[in-house]
Amino acid sequence: MQRRSLIQAATVGAALAAPAVVRAQPQVRWRLASSWPKTLDTIYGGAVSVAKRVSAATNGKFEISVAGPGELVPALQVADAVQNGGVECAHTASVFFFGKDPTFALDGQIPFGMTSRQMTAWMYAGGGLQLLREFYRDYNIVNFACGNTGTQMGGWFRKEIKSLADMKGLKFRIGGFGGVVLQRLGVVPQSIAGGEIYNGLEKKIIDAAEFVGPYDDEKLGFYKIAKFYHYPSYWDPCGQITMYVNAKAWEALPKDYQEIFELACSDAHVEMQAKYDARNPDALRRLVGAGVQFKPFPKDVGAAAWKATNELYAELSATNDKWRKIYASFEKFRDDQILWSRFAEGSFESMMNSMKSSATKR
Repeated sequence: MQRRSLIQAATVGAALAAPAVVRAQPQVRWRLASSWPKTLDTIYGGAVSVAKRVSAATNGKFEISVAGPGELVPALQVADAVQNGGVECAHTASVFFFGKDPTFALDGQIPFGMTSRQMTAWMYAGGGLQLLREFYRDYNIVNFACGNTGTQMGGWFRKEIKSLADMKGLKFRIGGFGGVVLQRLGVVPQSIAGGEIYNGLEKKIIDAAEFVGPYDDEKLGFYKIAKFYHYPSYWDPCGQITMYVNAKAWEALPKDYQEIFELACSDAHVEMQAKYDARNPDALRRLVGAGVQFKPFPKDVGAAAWKATNELYAELSATNDKWRKIYASFEKFRDDQILWSRFAEGSFESMMNSMKSSATKR
């Protein structure tokens, strides 16, 4: 009798335990709004990569449907959609939303900021992620680094920029904070989503445009209209892409799903940069073959942009407490990285450029 009771108890216990396992692995469906054109397998593909990894790691129980610009919300309204719970998450560039608060731009790219590698170091090991998480609490958002384009190109121009004077009055599509700096140089910045840039150039709504770099820009066809491709982008030394998650949706996730999602974002972060580095050189060669003229910006453009940038940051630090707190960490980390690079990677790259140039001349 005692043995039968023990068996019955064990059977009941097992039955109770099974549903508990099911409850620990619920079916979750999220909607993800992307700010990027679907034609760009690199930058749009970052969100697709996250969705695939999350689904595979949960045996299909955590599914994320990825939507392109306008399918759920317009490209430049995804932050509002996540904040208000209209979608659970979004894949975007925080610099798009600097109009809400300039501090948003520190979670992506700012003029004369950090390179991709430096930015990743600040985010993961320099306290950047924690500082930005505090900032995003006021917007009901949890942020994750989820991709980087690397240092971007300066943009496509119908006419060559030969001096700072050529920038004045230029209707230039430029995303986010870079436009604020260039406006001080006489540029007329235009905020246009990536998928709408070609039409803007074609219809002469804008005179010039910047987006990312050779691989993506080639796909979008800018070279068919504007033949001068200036570099480098002082305003986009890196292009960190961010995954926004609605805070309530995040808190409702089981802990193991949270871990899986975070790891998927980290993996996509590395993958995107690798793809750009692998694909940009061939795209650059194809653009040269198509008659594109690659031109460095004149020195007076860089000098004027540097001056205007530092004046702007000083003004923001004096008037915006949130900016001042995060930028203090950002600036110190950037300056330390510049010092280190002078002795290591930067020095090596300069040497390699010199060696390759000498070999070519022979």
